[in-house]
Amino acid sequence: MTPVRRWWLPAVLGVLSLCSGALALSEPVVLASAVPAAPPKVPVLSVRRVPVVLSGAIADARLRSRLDAALADPAYRRSCLSVDRDGRRLYDVRPDERLIPASNLKLLTGFAALTRLGREARYTTEARSTRPPSNGVLDGDLFLVGGGDPLLGTADYAATFRNQPQVFTPLERLADEIKAQGITTVTGVVRGDESRYDRQRYIPTWKPGYRADGEIGPQSALVVNDGFAAFGARTQPAPAPATHAAAVLVALLQARGVTVAGGAGEGRAEAGPTVARLDSPPMRDVVAQMLRESDNMTAELLVKELGHRFGGDGSTEAGLRVIRETVAAAGLPAEPLALFDGSGLDRGDRATCRVLIESVARDGPTGALAAGMPVAAQDGTLARRFQNHPAAGRLRAKTGSLDNVASLSGWMNPPAATPDGPRLAFALVANDFGRDAVGRALQEAVAAALAAYPEAPKPEELRP
Repeated sequence: MTPVRRWWLPAVLGVLSLCSGALALSEPVVLASAVPAAPPKVPVLSVRRVPVVLSGAIADARLRSRLDAALADPAYRRSCLSVDRDGRRLYDVRPDERLIPASNLKLLTGFAALTRLGREARYTTEARSTRPPSNGVLDGDLFLVGGGDPLLGTADYAATFRNQPQVFTPLERLADEIKAQGITTVTGVVRGDESRYDRQRYIPTWKPGYRADGEIGPQSALVVNDGFAAFGARTQPAPAPATHAAAVLVALLQARGVTVAGGAGEGRAEAGPTVARLDSPPMRDVVAQMLRESDNMTAELLVKELGHRFGGDGSTEAGLRVIRETVAAAGLPAEPLALFDGSGLDRGDRATCRVLIESVARDGPTGALAAGMPVAAQDGTLARRFQNHPAAGRLRAKTGSLDNVASLSGWMNPPAATPDGPRLAFALVANDFGRDAVGRALQEAVAAALAAYPEAPKPEELRP
């Protein structure tokens, strides 16, 4: 760069910054076409001679002003907010502060699952026997071998969810397939095999109330209906999830005219032929279901699957190591992370807005993570949020909430009328604000500011 350029460039940028800031904080620019008198005289060095740059600078400044106002309440002193447009950071407040992310942690779990397992990977649940069936009789035990599918369930359970339709793997199809093999009798026991993962049902540091409140059932490589033996108005965790899964299959077989002489139990499958198999939806749909419904069981079983496939064993500890390694290998800032689970239920979890927004931005506005996020006022955990709000139908984001924790990270898309408009990636986490309503108010104020972007005169209105 020549000496002249070194002098000239900072000077122009300085003029741009000062003028755009002044314009952003002033009333909207008076349009030249609205002035009936002679055209205004525009100095040769006026920033209005670079209207596109000026319009963008005004929009950025007005966005920063709105976000500053949203965060001005001292209740939000323990918060972080980052906003990106096309890889350019528009706004950063405490991006490296380690905060409790609540369910926004599922973004990192989903990022690792999609990266390591692949978008099209599927779980497989199998029915195996020790010998082939003969003349409709399966002599001995029938093993239901869990493949870790967190969406394995029955239609009546799926129907209990408020948001419909639900993505799940119907166990009825496995019963249909067994029946289709011509089997009419099982002389032994239907045994559930959960040996793929460890048998830690809950994270020891979780609140005991999570079990009673149905936040999550007992974890296992073989769970049916999220491990709940009863559901509806009140859930009841199954004391032995693999046996429970086998009992559900027995009931489905009996409903199809198949006799099971020995009932249900559990045990590791012995060597023998596969009678039937059942594949889950692809991983992109599994991750989408986790994000849209904030499904804690799906998150925790994804962690165990990552541990089983890449960490040496099917445990939470091994899976969390894989998540951290995957985040770091992608070039995202993993050092500040503290991971105790994959769902964000644990209050010991820590993440930063920087790692959250970079995971969102890395996936992109049309990636699998974005596709799985709920849409404001439309579906999932945002179905009843942001009604009659400028973000309705445009905000696509992962929610997160615990006592005194509120998080929201994702995308603000342009209005339908201007589909080529800017898309903003953002990450917002707030802790220690007092009441739930205070956390929601911050989310709504930030969403309104993002929805207003770009708030500036059009470039053609700024030309000399």
